[in-house]
Amino acid sequence: MPSTIEKLSFVTPMPDSPWGTYLSQVDRVVPYLGGLARWVETLKRPKRALIVDVPIEMDDGTIAHFEGYRVQHNLSRGPGKGGVRFHPDVTLEEVMALSAWMTVKTAAVNLPYGGAKGGIRVDPKKLSLQELEKVTRRYTSEIGIIIGPHSDIPAPDVNTNAQIMAWMMDTYSMNVGGTATGVVTGKPLHLGGSLGRVKATGRGVFVTGREAARRLGLDLKGARVAVQGFGNVGSVAAELFAEAGAKIVAVQDHTGTIFNDKGLDLATLVPVSRTDGVVGFKGGDVIDNESFWNVACDILIPAALEGQLTAERAQKTKAKLVLEGANGPTVPAADDILADRGVLVVPDVICNAGGVTVSYFEWVQDFSSFFWDEDEINERLDRIMMIALNGIWEKADKHKISLRTATYAVACERILMAREERGLYP
Repeated sequence: MPSTIEKLSFVTPMPDSPWGTYLSQVDRVVPYLGGLARWVETLKRPKRALIVDVPIEMDDGTIAHFEGYRVQHNLSRGPGKGGVRFHPDVTLEEVMALSAWMTVKTAAVNLPYGGAKGGIRVDPKKLSLQELEKVTRRYTSEIGIIIGPHSDIPAPDVNTNAQIMAWMMDTYSMNVGGTATGVVTGKPLHLGGSLGRVKATGRGVFVTGREAARRLGLDLKGARVAVQGFGNVGSVAAELFAEAGAKIVAVQDHTGTIFNDKGLDLATLVPVSRTDGVVGFKGGDVIDNESFWNVACDILIPAALEGQLTAERAQKTKAKLVLEGANGPTVPAADDILADRGVLVVPDVICNAGGVTVSYFEWVQDFSSFFWDEDEINERLDRIMMIALNGIWEKADKHKISLRTATYAVACERILMAREERGLYP
């Protein structure tokens, strides 16, 4: 019987597209699901996809329309959880894949959430602050029919931040007639945000990377690290690796790529990158972007957008360890090449799960109106990440499979067990 996924009319996945990559990853885990495999189609389709029009009056008096999405992939284990990205290339297919990866990610670290994601097709750099607020508030009003503290909790993602979360929280609160701090996470501290949230994703990349390096016998002191993407995730991970004695030899962002064989000075690079991009930094040589993928390094951290580590680039890299700071950065063909070459990949659905873990802490703190200090948050984060990673590693060793397939095996078993135990309604 042909797969029922072919009946979906709103997306035609290409092999290396985000949704196509996700479907390929699900197919690889089916042999390890046992009797739960009868429910696997649950994983191959989103529960709910909302497409909204976002009209606003621009500063010059014209009316502009932007296309917005909110996708809830699976809610079997709890309310939806996932970020909102503002990017001109956002598509429904991309948001579907990102929501599905959130389903797997939250289950992998055993948080009581399902997966969701949102986005608007807009370049926020071309909007004034007033226009950005209007877009955010109108989008929040449009998706307000499906989000909420007990149904779907947005968070920051690409080109969104604490201020945008504050506007989303306020808009939702005005519509329900009361302050609902738990409707979003990643908020400013004085609006119910959590200490440690901004650095959480990058910290999770470091914690999982440190353990992976230990298992490989790779000493972090003197290890050479290349980082693609230098926002919150990439820069924080780079700083933590540097503190552990590693050398950050190459960094790439939207402005270009810089390289210094002796190591980049992060104390100067990080503040410069926030205003001028990494090419504004004078302590390294500017190289062409494609050369980034074959610089001499031990650890490669793709922390930008999905689909960056292609088969061709997987052949080039000299890294022994790949830490996926971004969602879906490695296409399936590249996964196979890296495995054949003996390169260990710590997959996104565990490697970058630090952000959603501290988002969970924020959500819990909002409901109790009792807040933890940063040391306590980091301690809890590190413990959850290590427990999850060790369980995944046991699964990988038992079945002689990749960490990615092992992560999916652990996560999808939890998701489909919940689906089976809940049954079908009505």
